[in-house]
Amino acid sequence: QVQLVESGGGLVQAGDSLRLSCAASGRAFSVYTVAWFRQAPGKEREFVAGRTWSGGSMDYADSVKGRFTISRDNANNTVYLQMLSLKPEDTAVYYCAARRNSGIYYSIRQYDYWGQGTQVTVSS
Repeated sequence: QVQLVESGGGLVQAGDSLRLSCAASGRAFSVYTVAWFRQAPGKEREFVAGRTWSGGSMDYADSVKGRFTISRDNANNTVYLQMLSLKPEDTAVYYCAARRNSGIYYSIRQYDYWGQGTQVTVSS
C-alpha cells in the first residue's frame, strides 16, 4: 500500500505562485508514475501533470504548459507541483495520484493511489 499526502494549497491572487507537495509513504518504491489532477466545483477531475518516478517522461495539460512544473525529491519520496502565474480558472482541489505500472495516463481510472486533496483558490 502507498499513502499520499498533499500540502501547500491556499488562497492566492491572480499572478501569484504556489508549490504543492505530495509525500509518498508505505511501499513507495512500487510506484512507477505520479501525477497531479484537479477538480473544480461542478466539474470532473482532470489531469494536470504527470511524470514517471525516474523522471524520464513528463506531460502536462495544455492549460498549464509553461506555467506548472512537476518535479520530485527521491530522497524524501516527495513530488512537487510548482505553479506560476496562477489564474482564477486554476481554482480547484488538487490531488496527487500514483500508479504501479509504467506510462503517464490522463484518466483517473488508471491510477491506484490517491491523496486527500489540497484546495487552491485563486482570486482575481
